[in-house]
Amino acid sequence: MAPLLDVTDLHVSFKTDRGVARALNGVSVSMQPGETLAVVGESGSGKSVTALAIMGLLSKKTATVTATRMRFGGRDLTALSAEEQRQMRGRDVAMIFQDPMTSLNPVLTVGRQLSEIGELHLGMSRRDARHLAIETLEMVGIPSPASRMSDYPHQFSGGMRQRVMIAMAIACKPRLLIADEPTTALDVTIQAQILDLLAALQAEIGMAIMLVTHDLGVVARIADRVQVMYAGRVVETGPAEAVFEAPGMPYTEALLRSVPRVDVVNEVPLHPIKGSPPDVMRLAKGCSFAPRCELVQVGCQADVPPLAKCGPDHRAACILATDRRDEA
Repeated sequence: MAPLLDVTDLHVSFKTDRGVARALNGVSVSMQPGETLAVVGESGSGKSVTALAIMGLLSKKTATVTATRMRFGGRDLTALSAEEQRQMRGRDVAMIFQDPMTSLNPVLTVGRQLSEIGELHLGMSRRDARHLAIETLEMVGIPSPASRMSDYPHQFSGGMRQRVMIAMAIACKPRLLIADEPTTALDVTIQAQILDLLAALQAEIGMAIMLVTHDLGVVARIADRVQVMYAGRVVETGPAEAVFEAPGMPYTEALLRSVPRVDVVNEVPLHPIKGSPPDVMRLAKGCSFAPRCELVQVGCQADVPPLAKCGPDHRAACILATDRRDEA
């Protein structure tokens, strides 16, 4: 089956007062229709930049974006005009941003913001767009959706605002939904509700989901595949179960060890990753994780390790990846 999203060798750099920041260094992403891909990593690893580059939301004044291939649904994203990109966003590809309070317009009612989507992307009349907005609010679990159409964003709780953002994203039934840290600011109970909602909507609409997160608990809950990023590169990719059970990259293993576990809290202490992520302004030669890695070898600092096969559809950018698989 042809991939829904096919991005190869994506590079993104930003001009700053200090020089050029290389945010992405050869990132490749491939997604099939209906699957859930989790993109994980520490802050600054390039997760959100990858999502924004795919959406075409990076400013051309400050960002330089290049890719060997960047296709969605068979269309070359790099060849689209600004108007074609605008039409694609929301209709074919939609995005949920981290903070709904800053993403929603505070001076427009929720109903007006939702109705505009039907009018602009689907060519609906104002009346039909309003009906679509009410149906979508009901779909995401907003109580009394018709009466809440006249409310403003500040009149909703954090969890309800996030549901409104999801409603805006799915109104046109997109083929791909990019969710950038959709549960970060929510408490645990609301997080679970939002994740269950995304899974239910995915089953109903059939859309693919790219979940950008640093929360491995979220990943384990809904992801089919995992792509681990570090210093603007993909350092591990594979089925979620394989990555969790037998990580091939020491960075992935370190991330898993640093997650609190209530079932073994008295037996295994937290194991934080030492050091700090590298400065993207001054990336060293070789593996970027080498200065923090407990298994560092002499050859790690010579060249950037390629993604090596360490299982079926499972690859890791580590010179020990194959050896670690054989030992498992």
